[in-house]
Amino acid sequence: MLSRSYLFYGLNVVRALSIVALLLAFSSSIVVVVSDIRAVNKFQHDTNTNNEACGYIESSTVPNQPAGVFWAVLNRLFIIFQLVFLLLSEVSWPVTFFDRFFPVVGSEFGLGALGVFQGLIGATILSHHVDGFTLVSAFFLFSVGCLNIALGLIFREHAKSKRSIRGWRESDGSALPVHTGDIHSPTFRASLFGSQAAGTSGRDTKWNGFGFGKQGEKQAGLKGFMISKPMETTPRHASRPASVGSLLSVVESKAVESENMGTPKFRSSPTAI
Repeated sequence: MLSRSYLFYGLNVVRALSIVALLLAFSSSIVVVVSDIRAVNKFQHDTNTNNEACGYIESSTVPNQPAGVFWAVLNRLFIIFQLVFLLLSEVSWPVTFFDRFFPVVGSEFGLGALGVFQGLIGATILSHHVDGFTLVSAFFLFSVGCLNIALGLIFREHAKSKRSIRGWRESDGSALPVHTGDIHSPTFRASLFGSQAAGTSGRDTKWNGFGFGKQGEKQAGLKGFMISKPMETTPRHASRPASVGSLLSVVESKAVESENMGTPKFRSSPTAI
C-alpha cells in the first residue's frame, strides 16, 4: 500500500510538471508571435536594410522568403493549438472526447504518446533562434517529454490509471468502515447500536426486547400494562341476492300453487328484491 501511494504521488508530480511545461510553452509561443509581427513591421518600414542579404528577418524567426511571414505565424498557431490540446488531455477534460476521437492521449493509453508530442514541440521551438524565456520553456518541455516517454515504456497503458484520482478513490478501502472481528460480539453491537444494546451481562435489562409472545406479555403485566383481547363480534352481512333465474322459478311455483287452490294469489318470497 505504501509503494502504491508513492507511485500515485510520483506520477501526479510528473503530471503537474507536464502541465507547467505546457503552460510555459504556450505563453512563450504567444510572446514569439508578437515579437515576430513587430520585427516584420519594422523590417518592412526600414528602407535602409538590404532585404535580399538576410536569410531571416532581424530579431525574429520569420524566414526572408516569399510567404515567409504566413508560414511562420501558421507554424506558431499550430504549436499553440497542440499545446492547448495536450494541456486538456493532461487535466482529463473532456475525457470522453479524447477516449472516443483521440484515444492516443485518452485514459486508455499510456504516457508514451504524450511524451513524444511534447518532445516534438520542444524540438521544433528549439530549432529556431528564440529569446531566453522561450528557450528555457522549450527545453523544459522537451525534458518532461523524455520523462513521460520513459514512464510510458515502464508502465505502458497502466500509467494514467495509476495516477488517476478517481481511480484512487474507488479502489481505496478506507473510504468505508471495515470491521474484521466477530459480528456477534458485544463490542461490534456496541459500536453499531450503542452500549445499551451490546448485551445483557452487567447492563440494565429494561432495554432488552422480549418480542410479542408470552415473555413480552409477562413483562408488560409486571410493569402494569394490561393487554386485553378484543371482543369477538360477527359483522352483519346482508343476505346474498338470488339470481334472476331462481326468482322466476319461485314466482312460477307460487302461481301454480294458487291456481291449484283456485284463487290466484301471490306471496312475496323472502329472497325477492
